[in-house]
Amino acid sequence: MNNVKKIFSIRDLENLSGIKAHTIRIWEKRYELLSPERTSTNIRTYSLESLQKLLNITLLYNNGWKISKIAEIPEDELPLKVRELVAHKSVKSHAMNAFKLSMVNFDPDLFNKTYNSLKSDKSFREIFWEIFIPFLEELGLLWQANGINPSHEHFITHLIKQKIVANTDKMDHVSPSRKDKVFVLFLPENEIHDIGLLYLNYELLLRGYQTIFLGATMPLEFMTDLEKNFSNLHFLSYFTVVPTQEKLHDYIGDFTQKINKNKESNLWILGQKTKYLTKDKLPESVRAFESIQELLEAV
Repeated sequence: MNNVKKIFSIRDLENLSGIKAHTIRIWEKRYELLSPERTSTNIRTYSLESLQKLLNITLLYNNGWKISKIAEIPEDELPLKVRELVAHKSVKSHAMNAFKLSMVNFDPDLFNKTYNSLKSDKSFREIFWEIFIPFLEELGLLWQANGINPSHEHFITHLIKQKIVANTDKMDHVSPSRKDKVFVLFLPENEIHDIGLLYLNYELLLRGYQTIFLGATMPLEFMTDLEKNFSNLHFLSYFTVVPTQEKLHDYIGDFTQKINKNKESNLWILGQKTKYLTKDKLPESVRAFESIQELLEAV
């Protein structure tokens, strides 16, 4: 599973490029844009190089190039045309495709050029909500459909995290102005999906709150001393993979026993696992939210 995927079906190409399989076949036949191989059962398969080429073609096509003109471009010049497009034209409406191309090619330069073109007329918050969130949602679908593998996901999510951290660092010189809550951001032990947590940290700092960012895979027993130094703590976490559905309420019970003994702290939870919580059985100090927006409205 951890090997880089090198063979793709036409359905993979459709999912990643957004070009219908029927259209891909027409482009193959009429313009010889791709050269699939065939299995012993006569099923088309495509190499990583074919996928990269199709994503290059798609980016040009979505920016107004006619497919007949794209077909005339020498294959080794296609990436140059894409880079030229990204460098000299705003591609905000096609940023999702450019980010996919960056992911498949392991190309941080293309990612950064696309991000910078968006930044010319959008704030970081707008980029995150309008581009990164839909992109990450599509990434999840591609993962489920086996269209990408862990190396692709880790590469692109690391680049997005870098942008969140860079924008968070810009607020280092700003002292907290809100004193009613102190937020402790952490993920449960063995939970590593921290993009949402990183972004929430940015939003809370933006609103003037003090945050204590503890990050991924944090055992509860290592947070017991925080209540000695702060009051009105709000522990904030994402449950994406763990705790498992069967252990959710046990985990919340452990939190209450180990950390919130004095009933002075709160636990706010986000993530996919919250749909398995029985909300009317939660302690008063525990709240589950369906989205970042809903949580930020409660702040």
